Amino acid sequence: MAAHQLKVTLDLHLHSSASDGIDTPAGLIQLAHRAGVGVAALTDHDTTDGLDEGASAAATLGITLIRGVELSVDHADLKMHMLVYFLDHPSAAFEDRLRELRAGRDERNVAIIATLNDLGYAITIDDVLRHAGGRSVGRPHIADALIERGHFEHRDDVFTHLLHDGGPAYAERPRMTAEEAITLARDIDAVAVIAHPATISVPDEGYLAVFRELRDIGLGGIEAHHPLHPPALRSHLANLAASLGIAATGGSDYHGAGKRRYEIGVGSGDLRVPASALHQLERQRSR
Repeated sequence: MAAHQLKVTLDLHLHSSASDGIDTPAGLIQLAHRAGVGVAALTDHDTTDGLDEGASAAATLGITLIRGVELSVDHADLKMHMLVYFLDHPSAAFEDRLRELRAGRDERNVAIIATLNDLGYAITIDDVLRHAGGRSVGRPHIADALIERGHFEHRDDVFTHLLHDGGPAYAERPRMTAEEAITLARDIDAVAVIAHPATISVPDEGYLAVFRELRDIGLGGIEAHHPLHPPALRSHLANLAASLGIAATGGSDYHGAGKRRYEIGVGSGDLRVPASALHQLERQRSR
């Protein structure tokens, strides 16, 4: 069926226990099926470990699964996240870089825990690892350990008080450059998309210059439809994507019940990812 004829719900940003979600890849796809999602993308942080399990569950349930990953990247002096879609045949070079990024996460976790201990939060790396279902371990798992100890109620609270960029317990880690991520993606016929642009430290009117620079390198899209974005920003970002000739994608950024205040398929309740997002993504593969 052509993408423009799809009448199913799309959710192109989902996380499983292979990184910082709480549901196994198969369990996540089952939840997506119950939520009426017909096209889903599994986009765990810095790992492809859950993709085979997710694909098997999707095939059983009749869901179209797009294999993906989410990366943290730098561009000039900006930090941003990048979703890479259509990882059907990841290269050795791509997997090697993911392995290096996960090693950087591990080193950063040790530094954060030491800082938390100095601040009076008595947690250990073993406390953190109990909350990690895969090899990609990061700040959300540290947040879960703090919640388990009774210091906070939600991940968002931990990030607000301690773990946000520049926060009291924040530590840097190695990242790819946006150009490297885009190039690695293009080399394997995958498509790179900027995730939740609202988290980039530029005003709305500054988006165009950044997106144009990255489009010229090979960026394939912008995640316009995200729960962090109010409706006006979603429309603005979708229009920017159209003006640049790239895809306007979207997804719930679901991590599991109680981990973030988002639900599969609908985000905070009003999220609707248009079927055109899939068609636009597929067109980017032939650029």
